[in-house]
Amino acid sequence: MKLTKKQKENSKKIDVTKEYGLSEAVAELKKAKAAKFDESVDIAMRLGVDPKHADQVVRGTVSLPHGTGKTVRVLVIAKPEKHDEAREAGADHVGFDDYIKKIQDGWTDIDVIIASPDTMSELGKIGKVLGPRGLMPNPKSGTVTPNVGQAVKEVKAGKIDFRVDKTGIVHSTVGKLSFDENMLKANILAFINTILKLKPAASKGTYVKSITISSTMGPGVKLDKSVSAIKTAA
Repeated sequence: MKLTKKQKENSKKIDVTKEYGLSEAVAELKKAKAAKFDESVDIAMRLGVDPKHADQVVRGTVSLPHGTGKTVRVLVIAKPEKHDEAREAGADHVGFDDYIKKIQDGWTDIDVIIASPDTMSELGKIGKVLGPRGLMPNPKSGTVTPNVGQAVKEVKAGKIDFRVDKTGIVHSTVGKLSFDENMLKANILAFINTILKLKPAASKGTYVKSITISSTMGPGVKLDKSVSAIKTAA
């Protein structure tokens, strides 16, 4: 990707060999704003795990204290008796057979699907469509549940799910560049500390190899990855 003049200037402001404390890293990231739109802030943690082994897969959910700043479009797949509950909780789309057919026909204009357990046999038939797009509901992420209303509220409030990729990296969006520094730090700490708690027993050696935060168009900023630095960051 070709960098703009401003991106090149901003990248020179960041010392790529340095691991910054959280407060300094967030401040540097905000100073390096490169776009006119409100950029997302992302985090990437490279872990000392081998995802080829099931007992080293890091997967879970975290409720970010200040949300992601994104409007999350939620579809609830449930039987009719759950439809009112889902709508009252703020679901953008609610249905069952009608939405399964709509997805089969190519519609995927949503960010999250929440499903009640009694619909999964039908929803599983379109797994080949939903899986590659990261939309397939899963009990481990809380998106397969009889309590669809509560699940909708949690997702709308900033609950996100994550899974380590095949290279051992966990990625996530943790806010917007327009958030104040304390909001961004709280979200970043919530994410990091959740990953730390999920360290697999089978993981040997260094668990957190690197942590980088970046904005959509800005440079990456490395964080001090020591556990003591993470836990005491403020």
